Amino acid sequence: MSQKTPLVIGIAGGSGSGKTTVAQEILKRVGADRIAYLQHDSYYKDLSGLPPTQHLEINFDHPNSLETGLLIEHVIALRERKPIEVPIYDFSTDSRTSRTFTVSPRNVIVVEGILIFAEPELRKLFDVKIFVDTDADIRFIRRLYRDITERGRSTESVIKQYMQTVRPMHLEFVEPSKRYADVIIPEGGHNTAALDMVVARIETLLK
Repeated sequence: MSQKTPLVIGIAGGSGSGKTTVAQEILKRVGADRIAYLQHDSYYKDLSGLPPTQHLEINFDHPNSLETGLLIEHVIALRERKPIEVPIYDFSTDSRTSRTFTVSPRNVIVVEGILIFAEPELRKLFDVKIFVDTDADIRFIRRLYRDITERGRSTESVIKQYMQTVRPMHLEFVEPSKRYADVIIPEGGHNTAALDMVVARIETLLK
């Protein structure tokens, strides 16, 4: 493995915008064996000590709900060619499990998350910043489907959370952070032309 400093790529965008699809497409095209992949969602703070009724009051779309300092430490460690232990979060119980998974250093580090460009200290670690821009109605439908099928949520709770925190926090933190992006990809993983250009740019930077 080359010992040059790894290329760090940030992929941001609203909830349900298609960030993960873009990240997975980059992994597939560039090669998963060449990429260390981190998701900001893994770094949610542990709420296991709170009564279940208080969980409903937590604003999961505010930067304070995430342990971004630990993510910053992990990105820096990977840049220094050190392996890291990433937390495993259980969204059905809003708790961080006792288990972790190892991410080894690679020539490319991809970090994906809603709020990663809203955090100045994290933002300055990125060599390339990609913002996935998708219409609000599409993002809501995707989030509704995901939270019901993958996280055991009810339709009513998803809608309530969207109106109370997701939409306001998107307007306050996520949408303004778009101005920091180097590349804006409309419609996410379905934008083949944009992905072609991004992957070509990554390959060029790696050379």
